[in-house]
Amino acid sequence: MSDPLEELLEERAAEDLGDGPRSDIVDAIEEMVAHPEFPCLGARSVFRRDAATLVVLDDLSDTTPGGSLDTLGATLAQYANEVDADGDLVSFVACFRGPVPEQECDFEALLWNALQHLHDNDDAPWADGVAADPENPHFAFSVAGTAFFVVGLHPNASRVARRAPLPTLVFNLHSQFERMRADGRYQRMRDTIRRRDAELQGSLNPMVSDHGQSSEARQYAGRAVPPDWTPPFEPDPDAVSAAEQP
Repeated sequence: MSDPLEELLEERAAEDLGDGPRSDIVDAIEEMVAHPEFPCLGARSVFRRDAATLVVLDDLSDTTPGGSLDTLGATLAQYANEVDADGDLVSFVACFRGPVPEQECDFEALLWNALQHLHDNDDAPWADGVAADPENPHFAFSVAGTAFFVVGLHPNASRVARRAPLPTLVFNLHSQFERMRADGRYQRMRDTIRRRDAELQGSLNPMVSDHGQSSEARQYAGRAVPPDWTPPFEPDPDAVSAAEQP
C-alpha cells in the first residue's frame, strides 16, 4: 500500500528537487498525479495518456528579457498554436525550481505577477468567448489568443490537492471544459473530483464554484480568498473579448 499523498508530497518537497536534474522533477510530478489519493481525475487521465506537455524552468519570479517567464510565454504560445483543441484532454504543465513560497499569499503574488508578465508580452488579441476582466464571471486567462484555466500548486498550499513538490502552473484549455459541459461529462467529473478532494482533506473546498457563478480567477492560486478579494491582474484596456461586448 502506498504512503498517503500528503506524506509523499512532504517527502518530495524536502528533497531539494529544485537543485536536481529535470528527470527527477518530472518523476516527482508524475508520481504525485498517479497516486491513488490524487483527486483530479482529469489530470490522471492526461498523464496516463502521456498527453501532458511538461516544462521545467528556473525562476517563477524571473521577468528579465529572455528569462524564465519569457521562455514560458514563448513555449506556451507555441503550444497554443499547435495543440489539438478538439481532441482529448491535454494539459501544459510548467514546473519552477524556485522560489518556494513560505505562505499561500506569497505564491499568489508570484502566480499573478507571472500571468501579468505573460499578458504584457503577448501581442495576440484576447481569446474569443471569454472575458478579459478578472472580476467577470466569464473570465479566463488568454495567451496567443487561446483561453486557459490556470491551476497553481506549491509545497505549502493549505489543501493537499493543491500541493506539489515545486511551484507549478498548469494551463488547461478552456475550450475542452466547455465541450465537456456541453456533452454532460464535465458535471460528472466535477462532482467526483469534489468528493475525492473532500475525502482527502476532510472538508469541502471553499474555493470551488460552478461555472458562471464567480470569476475562475479566484481559484487560480488555490488559497481561500476573502469575499472582497480583487484579482491583482490588469488586462490591456483594448483586451476586450466577445464575452464582454454589449
